[in-house]
Amino acid sequence: MGLGVTLALLAWALHDIDPRELVGYVRRADPLLLLAAVALATLTFPLRTVRWQLILRDVGGRRFPLLPLWHATAIGFMANNLLPVRAGEFARAYVAQQQLPVRFSTALASVGVERVLDGLLLVGLMMLAIASPAFPGHAQIGTTSVSRITVGAAAFFGAVLVVAVLVVHRPAPWLTLLRRISHAVLPERFAGRVTRIGEGLIAGLEVLKSPGRFAGVFVWSLLQWLVNAAAFAVCFRAFRLAVPPEGALLLQGIIGFGVALPASPGFVGVFEAATRVTLAIYGIDATRAVSYALAYHAATFLPITLLGLYSLSRLRIHLGELREAAATGA
Repeated sequence: MGLGVTLALLAWALHDIDPRELVGYVRRADPLLLLAAVALATLTFPLRTVRWQLILRDVGGRRFPLLPLWHATAIGFMANNLLPVRAGEFARAYVAQQQLPVRFSTALASVGVERVLDGLLLVGLMMLAIASPAFPGHAQIGTTSVSRITVGAAAFFGAVLVVAVLVVHRPAPWLTLLRRISHAVLPERFAGRVTRIGEGLIAGLEVLKSPGRFAGVFVWSLLQWLVNAAAFAVCFRAFRLAVPPEGALLLQGIIGFGVALPASPGFVGVFEAATRVTLAIYGIDATRAVSYALAYHAATFLPITLLGLYSLSRLRIHLGELREAAATGA
């Protein structure tokens, strides 16, 4: 399914594209600004690691050291680039479990907290872009207005966050319900395992019980996404695109939600199609938009992939282990 989605979106993104013009735009891009964009995009991964340290704690509430969390983060995003079905989320939890005294389910739940908060922040920053005077009125993606998509996404992630807060503040009724359902429909040995997984997931949501820690997570998340948007905006300048800086907030949001689709490793096709659709809102022709997308995607793909492979070699873990961990976790 992922391969089919990738091929379909890539074919759509590349249709009516002049290959010679595309190559010409890439050649004329400012290499220093492109390098600066890559550096900013890569900086978001250390920022993610610091944020994860605030979210994921041991059973006593103490912080884990940064280096193991960095290795897990780098390996996780490398796995997203090289393995299918978003294996990086499971790989990240698996590596954390291998290096630290933490359950796989707890580490995975902490990644889930990140994703929900990321979704809310992406929506909020997209709303800023839509509220800008430079935003074209009545802009649509397909037959749906961008504003309606943004409001729908905000409602979804807001509802998920509310449910998570309710669960973590009163876990006993939820665990009891889970225990009853699992024992009713599953064999005894599986039912007990499901209950233990549920306990681990709730442990991963503990950050939602601490206003101070959650505020810190929010600040680091905001910084991370502003740096990421800056990378897109700097690359606009590298390609001399007449897109206002706030257009980067819209672009990263649409790409962020686009990569939730099933796709091949590295989100090939999804990234290019989302970029073409978004830049068309600002009047950028298809060939220039796709040249931007291909150059940015390829250039930012390499650093975190190489960093992840280096961490993999340091920890003496094989890609096959990560693939198996992803399959087992799923």
